[in-house]
Amino acid sequence: MSFSPYLHFQGNCAQAMQAYAEIFGATDLQIMRYADAPPMTGVPAAKAPDKVMHSHMTVGGQALMASDFPDHMQGEPQAAVSVSHMVADVARGRAVFDRLAEGGAVIMPFGPTFFSKGFGMVKDRFGTHWMIMGPQA
Repeated sequence: MSFSPYLHFQGNCAQAMQAYAEIFGATDLQIMRYADAPPMTGVPAAKAPDKVMHSHMTVGGQALMASDFPDHMQGEPQAAVSVSHMVADVARGRAVFDRLAEGGAVIMPFGPTFFSKGFGMVKDRFGTHWMIMGPQA
């Protein structure tokens, strides 16, 4: 058993997950939109049928899942959560961090710390908070 992050977005889930699949190298991204739900399943019709009902990808055997908030729900995407991602080396960590920082906000610049050869915190352009960590110091 494990924990798997499930992110929620305000209508830009597909763009976020496509960007994450590219950044992290996932090749199994699946996106199911509200419009894909079969009739008579009880899924409420969305005002925007292109909104994502569920998406899923894996990286290193770990899942990242996400959806857009349903029409009847309000919320701020990932307001109080950070997704931690471990990388094998500092160069890969820097590359991932820099890509996530494009159009986002750096919270803690990527660099060496007492506990890691490379660590940084960033809020990406989709509102997701990330902690990117390289090998132990």
